[in-house]
Amino acid sequence: MICYTCQQWLFSLAGILLHRLIRPWPSVHHWFTSHLRNRCGLTKSAPTLVLYGVFQGSVLGPILFLLYTADLIQLIERHDLSPRLYTDDIPRSMVPVGRQRPHSCMSECLAGVAAWMRSNRLQLNTAKTDVIWCSSTRRQHQIPQSPLVVGSEAVVPVRVVRDLGIYLDSDLMMRMRVTKTVSSCFAVLRQLRSIRRSVSDPVLPSLVVALVLAKLDYGSATLAGLPAVQLDRLQLVLNAAARLIYRRRKFDHVSPLLKELHWLRVPERITFRLAVLAYRCQHNTAPRYLTAQLQQASNVGYRQRLLRSSSSAMLDVPRTEHVTIGGRAFSLAAARVWNSLPTAVQSSESLDMFRRRLKTELFERSYN
Repeated sequence: MICYTCQQWLFSLAGILLHRLIRPWPSVHHWFTSHLRNRCGLTKSAPTLVLYGVFQGSVLGPILFLLYTADLIQLIERHDLSPRLYTDDIPRSMVPVGRQRPHSCMSECLAGVAAWMRSNRLQLNTAKTDVIWCSSTRRQHQIPQSPLVVGSEAVVPVRVVRDLGIYLDSDLMMRMRVTKTVSSCFAVLRQLRSIRRSVSDPVLPSLVVALVLAKLDYGSATLAGLPAVQLDRLQLVLNAAARLIYRRRKFDHVSPLLKELHWLRVPERITFRLAVLAYRCQHNTAPRYLTAQLQQASNVGYRQRLLRSSSSAMLDVPRTEHVTIGGRAFSLAAARVWNSLPTAVQSSESLDMFRRRLKTELFERSYN
């Protein structure tokens, strides 16, 4: 093994992290030092001293990574940008808060991020970096087309990006998202149709739920407020899945099948996801950036005098300048869904009870 000097150790990733940790108790710092230093590789190979990175699979790995990248959040916010960070990654998206000079503001921020990463011995992967500017459909011609310099390379803005498995269009109409979901679900249904004679009747619905409905429901809260023509395409997937389970023909009436399976239709499935998120926000079990967007109607200030619901559990529905995009924002869509629920559903004591009551309520709306 190679013996490094204390100065070289200080400038390694683990050394930088240990330098940032608050040391109120020397024993705690020694414990972290023991955890980070002198780590060896797999026992199947020759022992190698590991001085860089956070160890994959460790319990402390996510916390140590967040501590290491904490300064990056303040750097981005100083450029009037709102970062969205994940446990194992540097910001995937940065949304401009102000409306002035978005292109130059983003360029300055990216330059600062690149410099910060170089000084902290992290690599900026431009091959996995996408830039997208979002606006309404009518203003698509106004979005910047010039590339942004990320590190030492120029990245050209694109119209569609994929983030956490969800495709986002620049006009936020989710066309690519719906297309990819429908295509993927129908591909699975074709495979299940080829083996349906080889599986028992109780197993087939379980396969459909696990392999098809899971794809259909993933990230469905982002589909709130879409036109009916988009949701109808997703409903075709649900109809085809129900016909496959009951071995019905293509044009057989599907409503009795969906009702017997106790499946919600696509609009109600989206409402279900939004309502669950709203409930979690009310009970502080949702991410803080979502919880901060919902406010009680009784806490809105001067408007509380105008509301009959000032003493109830109703949420405030803020105003928006753009109906097509702003009306689909989480703060509006979730508040409207929550306010449409009966008091008996809103006042559920636990999340499981809320989900049961909510599904019963939405099921009655769908088929009654």
